[in-house]
Amino acid sequence: MIRDETVDREQQHKVGKKKKPLFLSWLQLRKERTKLLVAIAGISFADVLMFLQMGFQGALFSSAVEFHHSLNGEIVMTSSRSRALISLDRFTERRLYQAAGIAGVASVSPIYLNAIQWRNPYNKEIWSIYAIGINPEHQVLNIPGVEANRQKLREPDTALFNQGSRQEFGPIAQRFEAGESVITEINNRQVQVRGLFNLSPTFGINAYLVTSDVNFLRMDANRQGGLIDVGVIKLKPGVDVQTVLTQIRSRLPDDVKVMTRDDYEKAEVSFWKASTPVGYTFDLGVVIAFIVGAVIVYQILYSDVTDHLPEYATLKAMGFRDRYLLIVVFQESLILAVLAFMPGVAIALGIYQITNIATKLPMAMDLGRVAFVFILTAIMSASSAAIAVRKLQTADPADIF
Repeated sequence: MIRDETVDREQQHKVGKKKKPLFLSWLQLRKERTKLLVAIAGISFADVLMFLQMGFQGALFSSAVEFHHSLNGEIVMTSSRSRALISLDRFTERRLYQAAGIAGVASVSPIYLNAIQWRNPYNKEIWSIYAIGINPEHQVLNIPGVEANRQKLREPDTALFNQGSRQEFGPIAQRFEAGESVITEINNRQVQVRGLFNLSPTFGINAYLVTSDVNFLRMDANRQGGLIDVGVIKLKPGVDVQTVLTQIRSRLPDDVKVMTRDDYEKAEVSFWKASTPVGYTFDLGVVIAFIVGAVIVYQILYSDVTDHLPEYATLKAMGFRDRYLLIVVFQESLILAVLAFMPGVAIALGIYQITNIATKLPMAMDLGRVAFVFILTAIMSASSAAIAVRKLQTADPADIF
């Protein structure tokens, strides 16, 4: 703000209508454009950090429950000692068939899960892939690629490959779609890829493979028959889920957990939130980004107030109250928040797309996250302004002149 210009403008409106604080806020920010650009860059950086931490956390939770969400059943059974897909324990399939005799149950389907050794057929490197074994006669997974090709799994030594897998597993999807016959080795056993499906990798699982229960037991030679990892229970139409759930729990011993599919998903998310450092790390990252942004805004506003303290003191001498001057500073902080937020969103979207291509994680922006980060940005800026204006309250015309 140029002293003469500001004083003249305020004097002109002394006898008439006072100049609106918003005009003064923008005029003051626009005057020193270099400082304005630096402030926008700093706040945008904090916004991008918050978007990235929330984006990774959202990808963590959404990818972790894609398998759970695909299950074609209302009730899920697991071992009482299972905690998540990467922390499983097996239970006897007799428990699942005991539940099949309860009124309201339409069908039950066992699922085998385990990490097995996949050999990249093109460079011969061996990687761990997460195998899902299902009965090909049952529609247990609501995944289009699986449903369209599950009958092919009746053939021995066949499997469906996850086309969302990372590149280290080989260009399987590209070669298969080009019409090539893709044959690889799993635990030293030749297996042919007969179809593709799409399931996002997670922070604990790099790729998936779907095969039949019979083929699964052939690939996982150490697996004892009759021990499964997940049981899916489908109910008859119109049956109350909670009623059947209560009956199953009352009839089965406590060596298994029986829950709705929604509760199964919540348990997986809870595991990543509470039982691993990953969820905590992302929450901490948001807090740190907020603090970094608040410090940046404070430094900018404090410097601005200090540099123009004589002008503020002059305005106070002309009869402007502290409230008016405080509004000017608060509006400066909100203008900075708005100007910095827009490029922050654009940069975050670009990084989301790059991350999705590189890692196959489901990084996606949603309106709820955009609104939440904007609110955090506004709070961050307003809080910094509240601290910076304490310097403004000390501006005394008697000290200046």
